[in-house]
Amino acid sequence: MSFSGVLGFFSVRPLNPVGDDGRMALGDHLREFRGRLVRCVSVLVVLFAVSLFFYEPLLDVVLAPYNDAREALGESTETQAYVKGATGPLMLQLKLCGVAALVVASPFWLYQLWAFIMPGLHDSEKKWTRLFAAIAGPLFFVGVGTGYYVLPKGLEVLIGFTPDGLENLVEFGEYFSFLTRMLLVFGISFEIPLFVIMLNLAGVVTGKQLGRYRAWIILGTFIFAAVATPSTDPFSMIMLALPMLVLFLLAEVIARWVDRARGRRGSATGTDRWDDDAVSDL
Repeated sequence: MSFSGVLGFFSVRPLNPVGDDGRMALGDHLREFRGRLVRCVSVLVVLFAVSLFFYEPLLDVVLAPYNDAREALGESTETQAYVKGATGPLMLQLKLCGVAALVVASPFWLYQLWAFIMPGLHDSEKKWTRLFAAIAGPLFFVGVGTGYYVLPKGLEVLIGFTPDGLENLVEFGEYFSFLTRMLLVFGISFEIPLFVIMLNLAGVVTGKQLGRYRAWIILGTFIFAAVATPSTDPFSMIMLALPMLVLFLLAEVIARWVDRARGRRGSATGTDRWDDDAVSDL
């Protein structure tokens, strides 16, 4: 493949021609979707094949929280991880490498999804999506990292409920599903304050409204953290709720700043209508 072909593979421009009115026919939309889907699948297949060569390091990363929890428990509780069934080891390898490929490829397939949607957006909406894309990815990974950090403590609390005289056997498939849910909950939860900012930019909520319901937001955050965390231990709940509260307070500060910028622009133009150019001030 030539250098221009490589650039075209990662291009954000529509794969099919756009009419003078900025729209594409339904058939062109379907071909556009098919082309970008083929690109995403191709990248996933390549990364999956590469992940097979790094299976052992990936397995060490996944098992590290469990090993840390077992070490912290010491001799007080006996626990052992195992793989169930004759096909278990093969399914374990395929599942682990598949998830790794999906996570590593997430910037690419999210970019392709945005590139597919972007031609149908207005200029102001494109500004919002660029802002969202620039912040959402790093914020999600920060949430995943936080979940990975608190996971050993959560496992230690859960496994610690094992009665004396019994051994706790952890089936790896169930453990891997638990780990995945835990990390996804933390990653998605860290995105919620960003959605609040986007709603403010869209004119749906104001900073004053966020301040008025701040007490309910704090209460709702702790309730959400208690329900959402699969480990159900108080340490994981607090470690999810506190960063979310900080992000919510930051979202309120940004919302109030945007509201003031909106008010200044409304006063200058003699109208209180939302000006899309206020987004560019960010």
